Amino acid sequence: MRNLIHRYLEHLEGERNVSPETLRAYERDLLRFHRFVAQDFLGAEPAPKDVDALAVRSFLAAMTREGLAKRSQGRALAAVRSMFRYACREGILAANPAQGVRTPKVPKTLPRHLRPGEVENLMDAPAVAGDKPLAHRDRAILELLYAAGLRVSELVGLDWKDIDLSARVLRVTGKGRKERMVPFGRPAGDALRRWFEEWEAIRARQGGREEEDPVFLNHLGGRLTDRSIRNILDKWVESAAVAKGVHPHTLRHTFATHLLENGADLRTIQELLGHASLSTTQKYTHLEVDRLLSVYRDSHPRARREE
Repeated sequence: MRNLIHRYLEHLEGERNVSPETLRAYERDLLRFHRFVAQDFLGAEPAPKDVDALAVRSFLAAMTREGLAKRSQGRALAAVRSMFRYACREGILAANPAQGVRTPKVPKTLPRHLRPGEVENLMDAPAVAGDKPLAHRDRAILELLYAAGLRVSELVGLDWKDIDLSARVLRVTGKGRKERMVPFGRPAGDALRRWFEEWEAIRARQGGREEEDPVFLNHLGGRLTDRSIRNILDKWVESAAVAKGVHPHTLRHTFATHLLENGADLRTIQELLGHASLSTTQKYTHLEVDRLLSVYRDSHPRARREE
Protein backbone atom coordinates (compact mmCIF):
# COMPACT_ATOMS: atom_id res chain seq x y z
CA MET A 1 0.00 0.00 0.00
CA ARG A 2 2.97 2.31 0.46
CA ASN A 3 3.41 2.34 -3.31
CA LEU A 4 -0.23 3.31 -3.81
CA ILE A 5 0.09 6.16 -1.31
CA HIS A 6 3.21 7.39 -3.10
CA ARG A 7 1.53 7.24 -6.52
CA TYR A 8 -1.57 9.00 -5.25
CA LEU A 9 0.42 11.83 -3.67
CA GLU A 10 2.32 12.28 -6.93
CA HIS A 11 -1.05 12.42 -8.72
CA LEU A 12 -2.30 15.12 -6.33
CA GLU A 13 0.83 17.21 -6.76
CA GLY A 14 1.35 16.78 -10.49
CA GLU A 15 -2.15 16.49 -11.94
CA ARG A 16 -4.49 17.95 -9.33
CA ASN A 17 -2.07 20.80 -8.55
CA VAL A 18 -2.99 20.90 -4.86
CA SER A 19 -1.22 23.29 -2.51
CA PRO A 20 1.78 22.11 -0.45
CA GLU A 21 -0.30 22.42 2.74
CA THR A 22 -3.06 20.20 1.33
CA LEU A 23 -0.50 17.67 0.10
CA ARG A 24 1.08 17.45 3.55
CA ALA A 25 -2.35 16.94 5.14
CA TYR A 26 -3.17 14.08 2.73
CA GLU A 27 0.20 12.48 3.35
CA ARG A 28 -0.18 12.71 7.12
CA ASP A 29 -3.67 11.13 7.08
CA LEU A 30 -2.77 8.38 4.62
CA LEU A 31 0.35 7.40 6.54
CA ARG A 32 -1.73 7.29 9.72
CA PHE A 33 -4.12 4.89 7.96
CA HIS A 34 -1.26 2.75 6.64
CA ARG A 35 0.30 2.56 10.10
CA PHE A 36 -3.00 1.46 11.64
CA VAL A 37 -3.69 -1.24 9.05
CA ALA A 38 -0.12 -2.56 9.07
CA GLN A 39 0.47 -2.52 12.83
CA ASP A 40 -2.92 -2.81 14.53
CA PHE A 41 -5.34 -4.39 12.08
CA LEU A 42 -3.47 -6.88 9.89
CA GLY A 43 -0.14 -7.02 11.67
CA ALA A 44 1.69 -7.10 8.34
CA GLU A 45 2.47 -4.88 5.36
CA PRO A 46 -0.92 -4.60 3.59
CA ALA A 47 -1.66 -4.70 -0.12
CA PRO A 48 -4.53 -2.47 -1.34
CA LYS A 49 -6.70 -5.57 -1.93
CA ASP A 50 -6.28 -6.56 1.73
CA VAL A 51 -8.20 -3.49 2.90
CA ASP A 52 -11.96 -3.83 3.31
CA ALA A 53 -14.76 -1.75 4.83
CA LEU A 54 -14.14 -3.32 8.25
CA ALA A 55 -10.55 -2.05 8.19
CA VAL A 56 -11.73 1.47 7.39
CA ARG A 57 -14.40 1.44 10.13
CA SER A 58 -11.84 0.07 12.59
CA PHE A 59 -9.54 2.95 11.63
CA LEU A 60 -12.29 5.43 12.55
CA ALA A 61 -12.87 3.62 15.84
CA ALA A 62 -9.15 3.77 16.63
CA MET A 63 -9.09 7.52 16.00
CA THR A 64 -12.07 7.92 18.34
CA ARG A 65 -10.21 6.02 21.07
CA GLU A 66 -7.22 8.30 20.54
CA GLY A 67 -9.45 11.31 21.14
CA LEU A 68 -9.22 12.80 17.64
CA ALA A 69 -11.94 15.32 16.84
CA LYS A 70 -14.76 14.31 14.50
CA ARG A 71 -13.54 16.87 11.98
CA SER A 72 -10.06 15.31 11.93
CA GLN A 73 -11.59 11.85 11.55
CA GLY A 74 -13.71 13.04 8.64
CA ARG A 75 -10.70 14.59 6.93
CA ALA A 76 -8.70 11.36 7.29
CA LEU A 77 -11.59 9.28 5.96
CA ALA A 78 -11.96 11.63 2.99
CA ALA A 79 -8.26 11.16 2.17
CA VAL A 80 -8.56 7.36 2.38
CA ARG A 81 -11.75 7.32 0.32
CA SER A 82 -10.19 9.57 -2.32
CA MET A 83 -7.04 7.42 -2.57
CA PHE A 84 -9.05 4.24 -3.10
CA ARG A 85 -11.23 6.02 -5.67
CA TYR A 86 -8.00 6.79 -7.53
CA ALA A 87 -6.97 3.12 -7.19
CA CYS A 88 -10.25 2.07 -8.80
CA ARG A 89 -9.76 4.48 -11.71
CA GLU A 90 -6.25 3.12 -12.23
CA GLY A 91 -7.48 -0.48 -12.26
CA ILE A 92 -5.67 -1.39 -9.05
CA LEU A 93 -8.94 -2.19 -7.25
CA ALA A 94 -12.36 -3.22 -8.46
CA ALA A 95 -14.26 -1.49 -5.65
CA ASN A 96 -13.62 1.27 -3.12
CA PRO A 97 -13.63 -0.22 0.42
CA ALA A 98 -14.20 3.20 2.00
CA GLN A 99 -17.10 4.24 -0.21
CA GLY A 100 -19.88 2.99 2.06
CA VAL A 101 -18.29 4.08 5.34
CA ARG A 102 -20.18 6.99 6.89
CA THR A 103 -18.35 10.21 7.59
CA PRO A 104 -18.49 11.14 11.31
CA LYS A 105 -20.98 13.93 11.98
CA VAL A 106 -19.36 17.21 12.92
CA PRO A 107 -21.27 19.65 15.16
CA LYS A 108 -22.13 22.87 13.32
CA THR A 109 -19.98 25.28 15.26
CA LEU A 110 -17.89 28.29 14.34
CA PRO A 111 -14.74 29.52 16.05
CA ARG A 112 -15.34 32.62 18.12
CA HIS A 113 -15.03 35.96 16.45
CA LEU A 114 -13.84 39.21 17.98
CA ARG A 115 -16.08 42.13 18.79
CA PRO A 116 -15.16 45.48 17.16
CA GLY A 117 -13.70 46.78 20.44
CA GLU A 118 -11.52 43.69 20.78
CA VAL A 119 -10.30 44.17 17.21
CA GLU A 120 -9.30 47.77 17.94
CA ASN A 121 -7.44 46.77 21.12
CA LEU A 122 -5.57 44.04 19.26
CA MET A 123 -4.63 46.31 16.34
CA ASP A 124 -3.30 48.98 18.71
CA ALA A 125 -1.29 46.53 20.86
CA PRO A 126 2.01 46.76 18.87
CA ALA A 127 2.08 50.50 19.53
CA VAL A 128 3.10 49.82 23.13
CA ALA A 129 6.43 48.53 21.80
CA GLY A 130 7.26 52.01 20.54
CA ASP A 131 8.92 52.76 17.22
CA LYS A 132 10.56 49.34 16.80
CA PRO A 133 10.78 47.90 13.26
CA LEU A 134 9.22 44.55 14.07
CA ALA A 135 6.35 46.23 15.93
CA HIS A 136 5.47 47.97 12.65
CA ARG A 137 5.66 44.60 10.92
CA ASP A 138 3.34 43.04 13.48
CA ARG A 139 0.82 45.87 13.16
CA ALA A 140 0.76 45.31 9.39
CA ILE A 141 0.26 41.56 9.90
CA LEU A 142 -2.68 42.06 12.26
CA GLU A 143 -4.29 44.72 10.08
CA LEU A 144 -4.01 42.63 6.92
CA LEU A 145 -5.31 39.42 8.49
CA TYR A 146 -8.44 41.26 9.58
CA ALA A 147 -8.81 43.62 6.61
CA ALA A 148 -8.51 40.94 3.93
CA GLY A 149 -9.57 37.75 5.71
CA LEU A 150 -6.45 35.92 4.58
CA ARG A 151 -5.41 32.40 5.51
CA VAL A 152 -2.02 32.24 7.24
CA SER A 153 -0.49 30.41 4.28
CA GLU A 154 -1.73 33.17 1.98
CA LEU A 155 -0.30 35.88 4.23
CA VAL A 156 3.19 34.40 4.50
CA GLY A 157 3.24 33.73 0.75
CA LEU A 158 2.75 37.39 -0.16
CA ASP A 159 5.47 39.22 -2.09
CA TRP A 160 5.46 42.98 -2.56
CA LYS A 161 4.68 42.52 -6.26
CA ASP A 162 1.33 41.06 -5.15
CA ILE A 163 0.26 44.28 -3.41
CA ASP A 164 -0.96 47.52 -5.01
CA LEU A 165 -0.75 50.02 -2.17
CA SER A 166 -2.20 52.91 -4.17
CA ALA A 167 -5.34 50.95 -5.12
CA ARG A 168 -5.36 49.07 -1.78
CA VAL A 169 -5.80 45.66 -3.37
CA LEU A 170 -3.71 42.51 -3.32
CA ARG A 171 -3.41 39.34 -5.37
CA VAL A 172 -3.36 36.17 -3.29
CA THR A 173 -2.80 32.52 -4.19
CA GLY A 174 -5.24 30.40 -2.20
CA LYS A 175 -6.17 26.73 -1.99
CA GLY A 176 -5.72 24.80 -5.20
CA ARG A 177 -3.29 27.56 -6.25
CA LYS A 178 -6.24 29.68 -7.35
CA GLU A 179 -5.61 33.40 -7.52
CA ARG A 180 -8.05 36.05 -6.34
CA MET A 181 -8.00 39.81 -5.84
CA VAL A 182 -8.80 41.11 -2.35
CA PRO A 183 -9.23 44.76 -1.32
CA PHE A 184 -8.10 46.15 2.02
CA GLY A 185 -8.80 49.37 3.90
CA ARG A 186 -6.79 52.48 4.68
CA PRO A 187 -5.55 51.36 8.14
CA ALA A 188 -4.01 48.22 6.62
CA GLY A 189 -2.57 50.29 3.76
CA ASP A 190 -1.00 52.80 6.18
CA ALA A 191 0.45 49.97 8.29
CA LEU A 192 1.96 48.33 5.19
CA ARG A 193 3.55 51.61 4.06
CA ARG A 194 5.08 52.17 7.49
CA TRP A 195 6.39 48.60 7.56
CA PHE A 196 7.83 48.96 4.04
CA GLU A 197 10.13 51.73 5.28
CA GLU A 198 11.58 49.36 7.88
CA TRP A 199 11.47 46.42 5.46
CA GLU A 200 13.83 48.12 3.01
CA ALA A 201 16.43 48.70 5.72
CA ILE A 202 16.23 45.10 7.01
CA ARG A 203 16.36 43.62 3.51
CA ALA A 204 19.31 45.81 2.52
CA ARG A 205 21.32 44.65 5.53
CA GLN A 206 20.55 40.99 4.80
CA GLY A 207 21.11 41.13 1.05
CA GLY A 208 17.81 39.52 0.03
CA ARG A 209 17.30 38.08 -3.45
CA GLU A 210 15.77 40.54 -5.90
CA GLU A 211 13.50 37.95 -7.55
CA GLU A 212 11.77 37.18 -4.25
CA ASP A 213 10.65 39.99 -1.97
CA PRO A 214 8.47 38.51 0.79
CA VAL A 215 6.31 41.12 2.49
CA PHE A 216 6.78 39.79 6.00
CA LEU A 217 10.32 39.11 7.21
CA ASN A 218 11.82 37.63 10.35
CA HIS A 219 14.66 39.44 12.13
CA LEU A 220 17.18 37.68 9.86
CA GLY A 221 15.54 38.99 6.70
CA GLY A 222 13.91 35.71 5.65
CA ARG A 223 10.24 34.97 4.96
CA LEU A 224 8.09 34.40 8.05
CA THR A 225 6.56 30.96 8.57
CA ASP A 226 3.02 29.96 9.56
CA ARG A 227 4.26 29.15 13.06
CA SER A 228 5.88 32.58 13.40
CA ILE A 229 2.58 34.30 12.56
CA ARG A 230 0.82 32.27 15.26
CA ASN A 231 3.49 33.20 17.81
CA ILE A 232 3.22 36.88 16.88
CA LEU A 233 -0.55 36.82 17.27
CA ASP A 234 -0.30 35.03 20.64
CA LYS A 235 2.07 37.75 21.85
CA TRP A 236 -0.24 40.63 20.98
CA VAL A 237 -3.41 38.85 22.10
CA GLU A 238 -1.83 38.55 25.55
CA SER A 239 -0.62 42.16 25.45
CA ALA A 240 -4.07 43.45 24.49
CA ALA A 241 -5.73 41.35 27.21
CA VAL A 242 -7.99 39.75 24.62
CA ALA A 243 -9.46 36.41 25.72
CA LYS A 244 -7.26 33.43 24.94
CA GLY A 245 -8.09 31.09 22.08
CA VAL A 246 -7.60 33.68 19.34
CA HIS A 247 -5.83 32.21 16.33
CA PRO A 248 -5.05 33.63 12.88
CA HIS A 249 -8.18 31.91 11.57
CA THR A 250 -10.17 33.79 14.23
CA LEU A 251 -9.38 37.02 12.40
CA ARG A 252 -10.55 35.43 9.13
CA HIS A 253 -13.83 34.44 10.78
CA THR A 254 -14.11 37.91 12.30
CA PHE A 255 -13.62 39.46 8.86
CA ALA A 256 -16.45 37.35 7.39
CA THR A 257 -18.77 37.79 10.36
CA HIS A 258 -18.44 41.58 10.42
CA LEU A 259 -19.08 41.74 6.67
CA LEU A 260 -22.25 39.67 7.08
CA GLU A 261 -23.46 41.69 10.07
CA ASN A 262 -23.04 44.89 8.09
CA GLY A 263 -25.04 43.76 5.06
CA ALA A 264 -22.61 41.98 2.73
CA ASP A 265 -24.14 39.14 0.73
CA LEU A 266 -22.83 35.58 0.92
CA ARG A 267 -21.68 35.48 -2.69
CA THR A 268 -19.40 38.48 -2.13
CA ILE A 269 -18.03 36.99 1.09
CA GLN A 270 -17.40 33.72 -0.76
CA GLU A 271 -15.30 35.54 -3.37
CA LEU A 272 -13.34 37.48 -0.77
CA LEU A 273 -12.59 34.38 1.30
CA GLY A 274 -11.68 32.30 -1.74
CA HIS A 275 -14.17 29.51 -0.98
CA ALA A 276 -14.62 27.16 -3.91
CA SER A 277 -18.22 26.43 -2.91
CA LEU A 278 -20.92 28.71 -1.56
CA SER A 279 -21.93 25.93 0.85
CA THR A 280 -18.66 26.53 2.72
CA THR A 281 -19.57 30.19 3.20
CA GLN A 282 -23.15 29.44 4.19
CA LYS A 283 -22.02 28.33 7.64
CA TYR A 284 -21.95 32.03 8.52
CA THR A 285 -25.73 32.21 8.08
CA HIS A 286 -26.07 29.95 11.12
CA LEU A 287 -24.08 32.45 13.13
CA GLU A 288 -26.24 35.35 11.94
CA VAL A 289 -29.48 33.52 12.73
CA ASP A 290 -28.15 32.64 16.20
CA ARG A 291 -27.28 36.31 16.78
CA LEU A 292 -30.74 37.48 15.69
CA LEU A 293 -32.43 34.93 17.96
CA SER A 294 -30.23 35.96 20.87
CA VAL A 295 -31.05 39.65 20.37
CA TYR A 296 -34.75 38.86 20.09
CA ARG A 297 -34.81 36.77 23.26
CA ASP A 298 -32.94 39.40 25.22
CA SER A 299 -34.89 42.37 23.88
CA HIS A 300 -38.52 41.45 23.24
CA PRO A 301 -40.79 41.78 26.31
CA ARG A 302 -42.71 38.60 25.48
CA ALA A 303 -39.83 36.55 24.10
CA ARG A 304 -39.42 34.70 27.40
CA ARG A 305 -42.63 33.90 29.20
CA GLU A 306 -42.47 32.36 32.61
CA GLU A 307 -43.81 28.82 32.82
